[in-house]
Amino acid sequence: MSDIGISSSCYYPLVTEQAFRRVCETGAKTAEIFFNAESELTPAFLSELNRIRAYYGVRIPSIHPFSSFMESNHLFSVYERRFWDTLELYRRFFAAAQTLGASIFVVHGIKNISKSPDALYFERYRILMDEAKKYGVTFAQENVVLHRGEDPDYLLNMKKALGEDFRVVLDLKQARRAKVEISDFLQKAGKMICHVHVSDGSGTHDCLPPGEGNVDFAAFFAAMEKLAYRGDYIIELYSDGYARESQLTAALHCLKEAQGRV
Repeated sequence: MSDIGISSSCYYPLVTEQAFRRVCETGAKTAEIFFNAESELTPAFLSELNRIRAYYGVRIPSIHPFSSFMESNHLFSVYERRFWDTLELYRRFFAAAQTLGASIFVVHGIKNISKSPDALYFERYRILMDEAKKYGVTFAQENVVLHRGEDPDYLLNMKKALGEDFRVVLDLKQARRAKVEISDFLQKAGKMICHVHVSDGSGTHDCLPPGEGNVDFAAFFAAMEKLAYRGDYIIELYSDGYARESQLTAALHCLKEAQGRV
């Protein structure tokens, strides 16, 4: 059965190793690491994360780069030299994922305002997919609002261009912000999903701890079960989306209870 975990990003701006330790102290046995600085890709730092991981018996299925904000300009612009320079950084991310036992790399990709043609985006994306694969890592497109990947129809076009290996990260809050119905997303892109970022939402707040909004998570898990989804569900909130750490623990229990009803 898929596991439910927590992203270290929930504790930002706490430094990454301390944020990871806090995730482990909630009782979660699965965690996503959100890197926040290039120095966190060094062997010494990764060894510290692995030490924490082993001590608490936690699995790390995925990582998220600090460089998401610059991907559109540094990886997918028409200035090709910048792509090859930035690819070196991404190789370090892929190596870090391999060191931590993570198999999924979350990518935001190209912004809607970019003038780069889709053909260039897909060409560069293929290079990154293939490079990540050398490290045993899946380079997975997240449905981030104001990015081309927010649209499930666009994701279908990406799959046509990139083939059966193309995979997607579904982020529930990003779908809300892009005004995409989850049912529509699952119908079109459901089979491509390899990872899920979970949050709750209401009429007034689009990013709440699970259990504090109006999402029917039992129904959501049932829909994912119909798709034969076997990946993990990672609680990913912004630090201003909750007030107390106990809300994260409660969210974890809420999701496990909902998952158990499927």
